[in-house]
Amino acid sequence: MDASLLSIQPTSAVPIYRQIVDQLRRLASAGQLPAGQTLPSVREVAAFHAINPMTVSKAYSLLEAEGVLVRQRGKGMAVAAQDRSARSPASRLALLEPALQTVAHHARQLELPDEAVLARLRSLLNQESQA
Repeated sequence: MDASLLSIQPTSAVPIYRQIVDQLRRLASAGQLPAGQTLPSVREVAAFHAINPMTVSKAYSLLEAEGVLVRQRGKGMAVAAQDRSARSPASRLALLEPALQTVAHHARQLELPDEAVLARLRSLLNQESQA
């Protein structure tokens, strides 16, 4: 894995460590980061994204405590083996639930019609699949 795989938004209301945790959790759950895949070092991620190394370390530690990552002596952090239920569509959709709730809440506040929001989401999904 390359440090550039992570997308850090410094201006987001979501803390940077949480952005890292959420992204790595999703990538591991989807199988895009296979079990045993070594992650870039804390220093590499911090340098690439110009963030504090303690922020990356906190994210890695939280994921290790959850069992998503394992510490490999002399090699750093790697993706832990996950049971098949953690990779089911339902469990992966559950990881998306907070973001979907936020979108639904914002759509209601903006009084946007459901179909317009869903059409935009479909468009974004299509763009992502072609990227």
